Amino acid sequence: MREVLLSLKDVSKSYGQSAQARSRASAFWQILLRGQAPAGKPVLEGIDLEVIRGQSVGVIGANGAGKSTLLKLITGVLAPSSGEMHTQGSTAALLELGAGFDPEYSGLDNLEMNAAFLGLTRRQIDAHRDDIVAFADIGEAIHEPVKHYSSGMVVRLGFAVVAAVKPDLLITDEVLAVGDESFQKKCIRWIEGYLEGGGTLLMVSHNMYQVQKLCQHALWLDAGTIRAQGDVFDVTQRYLAFHERKDSQSQLESQSHFAKDEVKAHYALTALSINGQLTDEPVLEFGGTLVVEMTIASPDGRAPVVMVGVVRADGTPVYGVATDHDGVSIRLNAQGQASVQCTFDALQLLPGGYHIKAHTLDPEGLRVHDTAEMAITVRGQTRELGVTRLAHRWSQS
Repeated sequence: MREVLLSLKDVSKSYGQSAQARSRASAFWQILLRGQAPAGKPVLEGIDLEVIRGQSVGVIGANGAGKSTLLKLITGVLAPSSGEMHTQGSTAALLELGAGFDPEYSGLDNLEMNAAFLGLTRRQIDAHRDDIVAFADIGEAIHEPVKHYSSGMVVRLGFAVVAAVKPDLLITDEVLAVGDESFQKKCIRWIEGYLEGGGTLLMVSHNMYQVQKLCQHALWLDAGTIRAQGDVFDVTQRYLAFHERKDSQSQLESQSHFAKDEVKAHYALTALSINGQLTDEPVLEFGGTLVVEMTIASPDGRAPVVMVGVVRADGTPVYGVATDHDGVSIRLNAQGQASVQCTFDALQLLPGGYHIKAHTLDPEGLRVHDTAEMAITVRGQTRELGVTRLAHRWSQS
């Protein structure tokens, strides 16, 4: 049965025009004369959103687009200026750091208070206390006042409480952007299990890889209005294409899927070959076969995510895909190694120079650990323009 946990219909939010004395005086007289204050500056306009139980929805958009304001409306931190909003079931939110925590109380005291606020009984809190403390993993700091915590420790504590509560609807705002790498991985694994168990997620993130990994649907906000809404890949790809057209160089820098992290490479990419060649610049025929073979090594017996990208010689991204995009599981041998091939049949790259880039990421797809690159040349006789052939036909009416 289709159960709606969250429904917004034509929801808008506006703020007062100014905090200056002159503007306050003007607003005061308008209230006296007209019975209402001036409309103010709109932050969100005409938002329609429906979240069904079991769905995962990513909210994306540039800074200032209204994403955090939307979540604050949904969680009741702010009241909408107009429109209708309905929620059903239990909801837990991880928004601004420290929200809901009393800085003067210890982490353990805040843990118990937040668990009770989210609906756990005293008996349930007592039963889950050790699990919550273990999930937070902040050691003896659990007995210290929260005002002494780092931002990462605050997130650990808040997420640990949510993990114990397992709400019907989980709302997060860039929570995975804070904290150390190991805790981010723990959170992603928990969210994946939560979703597999029928949980519902509404998350804000600037990380398109995480949105595509964790969400089925996406909502793109632009200047307070909905620019696009629907399938996560359709919406995120439109969002990325928009920024590529706006500023291709900044897009390449901000979408760091192919950027090597400044950490020691643990999940190594030890060899890269193109159609069996390890060196030089292979020459491929237009319409032929491209075989990218990578040898990888894992230090802990867990298979990394492997990504392959095609970039034009001038740096323009052409195509990229990863093993977890296609649901491919890599089997490691006893030595923790594997050979992985990605084959492109009937290659439709137009003649010219390209670079094939291969990357290993950690199993959660959070960090690039190693990168290898090889130049290729595609040759063929064609007068077509661009980077790829698109199927087409001519007709005349």
